[in-house]
Amino acid sequence: MTDPLYPYDGPEALREPVQQALRSVVDPELALSIVDVGLVYGVTITPEKAQVLWTMTSAACPVADLIVDDICEALDAVLPADLPLQVQLVWEPVWTPERLSPWARAFLDR
Repeated sequence: MTDPLYPYDGPEALREPVQQALRSVVDPELALSIVDVGLVYGVTITPEKAQVLWTMTSAACPVADLIVDDICEALDAVLPADLPLQVQLVWEPVWTPERLSPWARAFLDR
């Protein structure tokens, strides 16, 4: 497993499934995983809920709802069925290209 580009606080048994689920969500404008783009700011899983903090590259992004739906669908497949999921869009800190994974940076520089 590679180190995720975001903080994870939750059961160790869910770390890899959650990471893989989030890596399956693609930012349609860049055609890259939201993890590689650096849009995921953190995941917290407690017995009461699962929470994902994420952002967009721009406030003008027209696909935010689509990405939220994709995050929910991907995580619903790996989280316990009775665990509420909260996907929260945040604007702080502001996304910058420095959040791109090395792979995404190399891909975009081609």
